[in-house]
Amino acid sequence: MDTRSEIIESCRKMNRLGLNQGASGNVSARSGDGFLITPSGLDYDVMTPADIMEMDFQGGFKGKHKPSGEWRIHRDILAERRDVQAVIHAHSLFCTTLSIHGLAIPAVHYMITLLGGDDIPCVPYAPPLSQKLSDRVLPALENRRACLMAHHGVVVIASTLERALKLLSEVENLAAQYWHALQIGTPPVLSSKQMKAVHEIMKDYGGGMAGKV
Repeated sequence: MDTRSEIIESCRKMNRLGLNQGASGNVSARSGDGFLITPSGLDYDVMTPADIMEMDFQGGFKGKHKPSGEWRIHRDILAERRDVQAVIHAHSLFCTTLSIHGLAIPAVHYMITLLGGDDIPCVPYAPPLSQKLSDRVLPALENRRACLMAHHGVVVIASTLERALKLLSEVENLAAQYWHALQIGTPPVLSSKQMKAVHEIMKDYGGGMAGKV
């Protein structure tokens, strides 16, 4: 499957899995000296490979639509992180619910380690489609594979679109677990020492994928 088709399939699959709704969210993948990204506001079910936009790292684009309004986030991540090949932004239910309250996802479950750190941070609010938002997301992803954006949603990065989608599913699951735990009360979290041990244990999980973007 070519990259354009894979982007479309990733969009449709994240909606089928309930990780996103409608035409919200956006997906990109590195391509040549630039990247490919979903167009602005186009329904994923009618999207064709010709609709996928081609962008460079200066913000120039080619195609028959406008690129996703959040292209700055994708561009800045891909420009800064040469290890990243794919970026997914979604408005998944539980991630977005937590982000509305500005809540990071703490170490309530050891699977947090799959996302690179001891928590999944939530960056302070910045207007959608703005450079300010991208400027807040980029540092939050240092040594991380995901972050929440206050009053907005979630961003996930990975070495492939397939892996990015799997990580998105994992983040949403962790967000749901945390939300449900909060209904009982403030949940206990694993200590830094415990998480350090888990990071070591998880190095070989999934063929070592826990230690890779």
